[in-house]
Amino acid sequence: MNEQKSSLSYFFCGIGGSGMLPLAQIVKGLGAEVAGSDRSFDQGRTPEKFAWLERRGFKLFPQDGSGLTSANQVLVASAAIEDTVPEVIRARTLGCPRLTRAELLSKLFNAAPVSLAVGGTSGKSTTTAMLGWIMEYTGHSPTIMNGAVMKNFASPDNPFASAVVGRSDVFVSEVDESDGSIALYNPTVAVLLNVSLDHKSMEELRHLFGEFVLRADVAVVNFDDEDAEFLARRCKKVISFGIDNHKATFGIEPGTIFESETETDAILVDRRKDVGHSLRLPMPGRHNLENALAAISAAVAAGIPVHDAAMALSAFKGLARRFDVIGTSESGVTVIDDFGHNPEKARATLRTLKAQEGRVIAFFQPHGYGPLKQMGTELAHTFAEELGPDDFTIMCEPVYFGGTVDRSEGSERIVKLIREAGGNAEYIETREGCGDRIVELARTGDRVAVMGARDDTLTTFAQGLLKRL
Repeated sequence: MNEQKSSLSYFFCGIGGSGMLPLAQIVKGLGAEVAGSDRSFDQGRTPEKFAWLERRGFKLFPQDGSGLTSANQVLVASAAIEDTVPEVIRARTLGCPRLTRAELLSKLFNAAPVSLAVGGTSGKSTTTAMLGWIMEYTGHSPTIMNGAVMKNFASPDNPFASAVVGRSDVFVSEVDESDGSIALYNPTVAVLLNVSLDHKSMEELRHLFGEFVLRADVAVVNFDDEDAEFLARRCKKVISFGIDNHKATFGIEPGTIFESETETDAILVDRRKDVGHSLRLPMPGRHNLENALAAISAAVAAGIPVHDAAMALSAFKGLARRFDVIGTSESGVTVIDDFGHNPEKARATLRTLKAQEGRVIAFFQPHGYGPLKQMGTELAHTFAEELGPDDFTIMCEPVYFGGTVDRSEGSERIVKLIREAGGNAEYIETREGCGDRIVELARTGDRVAVMGARDDTLTTFAQGLLKRL
C-alpha cells in the first residue's frame, strides 16, 4: 500500500472521531498532507489524543474554517454534517472538492489488489482486528482500517492504533451499513457476520448486505444467522461458518467449548476435509468465538492455511473498549469498558458477563438521541432479558456534542421500559451522578460494565470508577 503515494492535501472535519482518525492515519501513511479540526479539540476533550496527532505531524485547527486555505485541499467530512459547519461553508467558498469518509476509504480499498471487507450489524471491529492480525502474523503486512484501537498493533508511541499502513497489496477494512456506504465497496472477500436491527430497517439491511456479498469474489457468511444464510444463496462462491449450523464449512466440534473468565478453548472443524484444529482465544464469549470463525474463514478465502490462522488468534490481544477489563479494585470489584451500544452488541456483552458467577452493574450511556429513538424498545428488552433480579442497569442521558437533533425522547423512557419488562433499572441524568450511585451500590464480586459508543471519555470514566472503588 505504501506505493500509493498521494500528492493531494486532505482536511478532515472531525479528525478525532473513531471513523476519521484511522482513515487520516492511512492517508498520511500514503504520503498525503493531512490536517483537521474537531469539536472535541475545541472543547478540550481527550487532549492526549490531539497532542499525539500533532506529534505525528497532523496539523490541527479550530473548527472555524481557518484550516482551509486553498481549492487544492480535499474536505473529508461526514455525510450527515450540517451545512452550517464553518469548514463546509469555507470549502464551498473556496471550491474545495468534498468527500465523505466512506467515499475516500472505498477509493483506497477498491484500488487494492486483495481487499477483505468485514460487514454485519455487530462484531465488525473485533473480526477486522482478528483478520488483520492473522494476515500480519502470517507475513502479509496488510493495511488495516478499523474503528477501534487494536492492541496487537498499539505501542507507547502509537496508542491510537485503529489503523495500520502495510507494505503489501492486502487491505482489510470494516465497512458500515448504518449510512448505506457499504454499497461503495467492491471486495475480493466479503464477510457477513449478522443481520439485525440497528440504524436501518431489516428490509434495508437485507438489501444492502445482499448486494455487498453478491459483489465479492468470495462471500464468507455466518450460517448461524438465518438472514445471512439466506442472502448467501445468490453468491457465486461461499465459505460459511457457524457454531450451531453443522452445514457450515467451518464450525466447532460439539462439546469442545471450554470458557473461563479470560479465555475460550474449542476444536475448530474444517468440514471440507473433516479435520480438527485446536483454537484458543485469549478472551471469553460465544460472540468472540463466532468472530474468530469469521476471521479464520476470511483468511482461508485469501489463501491462508487454516492451522496458521487458528495459531495466530492464540496471540490476539483484543481491542480497546471491547470487553476491555480495566482492572479489579482492592475491594474485589471488576470494571469493564465496552463499546456495546445496539441491542445485539449489548446482548453479547451481558451474556458474557452472566456466563460467570457474580452480580452485574451495567452502566449504559446511549450514543445519541436518534439511535435511542430507533432502537430504544429493543435495547430495553435486551437489558431486561439478559440481567437478573440482583443486577442493575443504570442510565444517564445520551451523549450530545451539539447540533440540531430532536432531544425530546431520552433515557428516562428506556428505564421505564426496562422496569415494565421486569428489569431492575435506574435513571440518573448525569454521568457523574451515575458514578456516585455505582460506587454506592458496588460490593465484592461485582462486575461493573461501562457501555456506550461515540465518546472516548467513557474509558476515562471507567478508570475513574476503578480508582474510586
